[in-house]
Amino acid sequence: MTQTTASGLLVFARRSAGLTQRALARRARTSQSVIARIESGAASPSWKTLQRLLNRAGFDLQGPLSPRPGGRSHLLDDVPPVLGLTPEQRLLELHHAARFLADAVRVDAGSV
Repeated sequence: MTQTTASGLLVFARRSAGLTQRALARRARTSQSVIARIESGAASPSWKTLQRLLNRAGFDLQGPLSPRPGGRSHLLDDVPPVLGLTPEQRLLELHHAARFLADAVRVDAGSV
């Protein structure tokens, strides 16, 4: 099973259990329209609701949690060159950045 959406998981579980939407709704003490809206993707259930519906269809909701690939921030690429500057050069860079930001704010305020 490779379902990754709430609707896909619910459809898979309900059909695997041989249940109609109405039968699952009765088991879960909800309405058939709630099941239909979730299965169609028109409604997004909370984690707790999805667990409850899947449990009533005879399934447990479990899944591995794995970290996303991290990678370095591109902002860190600027650190070594900045560290190589003299204090005076760093101040000059800061001055240029402040002027650029002030100009950008002024232009943005003028377009409103």
